[in-house]
Amino acid sequence: MMNSSRFRQISVWLISLLYTTGLCAQSVTLQTRYASVTIDGKGFITSVRNKKNGHEYCPKGLTSALMSLCAGKQYLLPQQAVYNPQQHEMRLRYPNGSEALLRIDQRPEYLKLQLLSLTNREKVDNIVWGPYKTTISTLIGDVIGVVRNKEFAFGMLGLDDNTTSGPPSEGDLSFMYYFIHSPDPVKYPLPAHLKEGQTFSIGGDGVNDVAFYSQPEEYFRMNYGNGAKLEPAYGATICMHSRNRRKEQMIRFPDYPEGLDGKANSARYQLVTPVEADFIGSSVALYVCPDSLGLSTIEKIVLAEGLPHPTIDGKWIKDPAAYRPDIAWYGPHDSLAAYAGRLQIKGIQDEGWGEYYPNPANPWKNKRISFSGKADMHIPDFGAQMQQQGIRYGLHTLCEFLQPGDNSDVSPVPSDSLAIMQRTTITKDIMPEDTVITVADTAYFNEFGGWEGNHTNVLKIGKELIEYDGITRTPPYTFLKVKRGFHGTARGSYKAGATIVKLQPNCYRGFAPDMHLQDVYADYYGKWLTAGGMDYIDFDGLESCMYQGHGQYSFKRFFRGLFDSYHRNGGKYLRVMGSAVQEGSWHYMSVCNVGGGDHMFSPVKNKWGIEGKDMRYVFESSYFPATFGIQGYQADWSLYDAENLEAKSIGWNATYMLGLNQQTVEASGEKEAIFNAIRLWEEARAANKFSNALKEKLKDLDYKFHLEKAGANAYLLYPIRENRFSEQRCSTTGTRISLQNTFAEQPLDFSIKITGPKGAAIQGLTVRLSDNTVLTIDKMISAGQHIIYRKGKLFTADNGRKPLEALPAKGTLKLPKGRSDVVVAALHPVQDDKVRFELVVPVTGTPVKF
Repeated sequence: MMNSSRFRQISVWLISLLYTTGLCAQSVTLQTRYASVTIDGKGFITSVRNKKNGHEYCPKGLTSALMSLCAGKQYLLPQQAVYNPQQHEMRLRYPNGSEALLRIDQRPEYLKLQLLSLTNREKVDNIVWGPYKTTISTLIGDVIGVVRNKEFAFGMLGLDDNTTSGPPSEGDLSFMYYFIHSPDPVKYPLPAHLKEGQTFSIGGDGVNDVAFYSQPEEYFRMNYGNGAKLEPAYGATICMHSRNRRKEQMIRFPDYPEGLDGKANSARYQLVTPVEADFIGSSVALYVCPDSLGLSTIEKIVLAEGLPHPTIDGKWIKDPAAYRPDIAWYGPHDSLAAYAGRLQIKGIQDEGWGEYYPNPANPWKNKRISFSGKADMHIPDFGAQMQQQGIRYGLHTLCEFLQPGDNSDVSPVPSDSLAIMQRTTITKDIMPEDTVITVADTAYFNEFGGWEGNHTNVLKIGKELIEYDGITRTPPYTFLKVKRGFHGTARGSYKAGATIVKLQPNCYRGFAPDMHLQDVYADYYGKWLTAGGMDYIDFDGLESCMYQGHGQYSFKRFFRGLFDSYHRNGGKYLRVMGSAVQEGSWHYMSVCNVGGGDHMFSPVKNKWGIEGKDMRYVFESSYFPATFGIQGYQADWSLYDAENLEAKSIGWNATYMLGLNQQTVEASGEKEAIFNAIRLWEEARAANKFSNALKEKLKDLDYKFHLEKAGANAYLLYPIRENRFSEQRCSTTGTRISLQNTFAEQPLDFSIKITGPKGAAIQGLTVRLSDNTVLTIDKMISAGQHIIYRKGKLFTADNGRKPLEALPAKGTLKLPKGRSDVVVAALHPVQDDKVRFELVVPVTGTPVKF
C-alpha cells in the first residue's frame, strides 16, 4: 500500500505535468439561475453574462483575477488554473510558487468560492477575491460590496468573519469622502468642471458631524466603504479580502484617498497586535441577479450559509416589510408607554437619559428612570415593565468608549488589554518619583494623540498611566513633559527592559479595548441588556471597533459576541442602531437613524437635507433602509406635516426616530389628529398595502399626502399640494400672493403664522380673497401665533396651533380651480421691521383607493 508521503509526491508531479502540458488548464463556465461566469485557463474571469438576454457585464477587453495573493503591497495574480468538475475544485498557481486550492460550488442563486489550502502561505499576508470588474455602476453599494442598475445586481458576501469588504488597506477600512457620479446623466448632468470619479474631501471641520455633509447636488455621492468602487473607464469593481491576522503589523491609519485633506482627523502610525484569525477557509458568495431580486437573493445566501439573520415579528430585518419608525424619548417618562401605544410604535430609545459609557464595575451608574408625578424607578424594573407592554426599550450608549474616572478597566487599575499604538522598552530603572523616562527607540511616540487628532498622549507601564507630550529625537530618547500617575493610577517602580506602550485614545480623550477585552465587552453588553429588560441599543461611537486596527473583522467579532451573549442570556430580538453602517455590522443592525432634523429631511418644507441625501444614497445602494434620522415632534406641526413624514418614509423605504417629550406633545394643537394619522399609516405599512407604484408617488417632493380608512382593508390616499409662502413682509399696503390650485374647486383652508423676534406682534390684519371677500382679524397676534381658517371656521391659535379665540367668518369660502390671488395686509402699522408672516394654503386632489 502506498504511503501518504509518496502519494503526495506523485500527486504534485501529476498536477505539475498537467500545468506544463496545458491539459485541463482551459476555460470553464459556471452557472447560476440568472447568470453564467467564465474563468479562463489563467484563473481570470472573462465573462459575466445575463442568461435571460445574453447581456455581458464584463467590460470588453478586461478580465479579473478570481483570487489574488497580496504580500505587503504587492499583488500576485494567478498564472494558471486547473478545474476539476468532479471534485468542484480549482487549483491556481502564482509566480511566487504558491498554489491555491479552491472549492467552487454552483448554487442556484450564487457561486460559493472557498480557499481550502495555500502553499508558501508564510510569504502571503492577504488573499483577495477580486477586484471583479463590471460594467454595472448606477448604484455603488460600497458598504457591502454590490453594484446595481435597473436590470442587474452584481455583488459578494463574505461567508466568514475574517473575509471582509474591500482590498487590503491600512486598517482594512475606507473613510468618508465625496466622489462625482451621476446616477442619471440625463436627469443630473455633470457640469463642465466636474468629471465622473473625481474625489473631494468631506465638508466642514471634520469634527462636527453635520459639517461632514456639504454638497447638495445629486451627483456628489458620499463614499462610506470600500466593498465597491466606481471605475469611470468601464463601470465599477467589487472586492473582498481575508488577512492573516496572526502577523503583527505597523499601519498608518486612517488611509485617506490620495489628495484628500483629512482636516482635523489625520493619519497616525499604529502597531496592530495579532489575533487568531487566518485566511485559510476564507469564503465568499458571488451573486449576479436581477436587482429586484437582490435583497431576496442575499437572504437566501444568509440562510443557506448560516450568516446572522435577525428577525422582527417574523420578518428579516433587511426586508422592507420590517421597516418601522422608532421613538427617541426625552424627559420624564410618565407618558412614554401611553404615547407608544397610541402610535403603535414599539421601539424606544431613551435619548434623554444621556450617553451611557460602559463600566462593568457599576453597570447602572446609579441612574434611574424619572417621572414628574411619582417616584423614580430602577432601570431594570422599568425595562421589565416595558417588555410586559410589548415595547422594545433601550439606551443610547458610547459602545466601547472606556473613559478615565468612569471605567474600572482604565482607572484606578488599568487593564493590560487596552488597545495600543506603540510599544518599546525602558533603558533605565524608574522609581515612583522619577519623571525622566528613557526608552530604546522613538518608534512613533512623537506623534500626537490618535488618528482623530485629539492630542491625548498617555503611556502605560505596569499598572500605571503616564501623560507625556513628545519625545526627544536623539539618544537618549526621553519622553517630554511627563506626568506620573495619570487619573489616579499608582506610581510604580520598573526595571530596565520593562515594556512601555502608548495607548490608543478615543475621540473623547478616553481609551479603547484591544480585541481580547472587546470580547469581554461584547459579552458584558449581552448580559447588561437582558438584565435591564432591554431589547434595543443605540451604539453611538461605533468607531470604537476601528481603534484596534483590524477593520471590519473587529466589527464582526464584536457583534457576533454581543448577539451570542444576548441570546445566551435569554434575549430574543435585539434591535440595534448605531452611528454608522459597516460591512461588519450590516447583518446585525436593524436601523441607522443618524443625524436629524432638516439636515436629513424637512417634513414641513418637503425637502431633503444634504446629510439625508447622502445617507439615502449610501444606505439604499447597499440594501439598507434610508433614514430621516431623529425627527423631533414639533408642537406647530400641521396634520399634513406629520403625515408627510410617514408618506416619505414609506415611499423611500426609510426609517426615522420620532423625537418625543411630554411638554412638546401636549402643547400640540393637532396632537390627536397626528397620533391617529401616524397609527393609520403604520397600520397600512404593516399590512404591506403600499405597492411599488404607490411608493413612487409618495416620493414626489411636490406633494404631501393624507390617508383615510375606507373599510376593513382599504384606504384612501389624497394628494396634497401646498401653496407655502415664507418670510412675507407684513405692512398696511398689503402683500399680494398668487395661489395655484391644480385640482377642482374646493373649500378654502389656510394658516398664517406670524414670525419675528421674541415679543414682536402685529395689531391685526386682513385677508382679501380673489372674489373680494375680506376676513378681518382685529386682534393682536404675537410672533409664533397663528391665524387659521378651516372648515368654515376662523380662529387665532397659539404657537402649537391650539385655538385661542374664535373670530367671525363668512360661511364656507371656496378656493377656485386654477390661479387666484390673496392679499394679506396689516390693520395697523407694524412697529418692528423684522416681523414677517408665512401663509400656507393646502389644496387637495382626488383620492386613490387601495
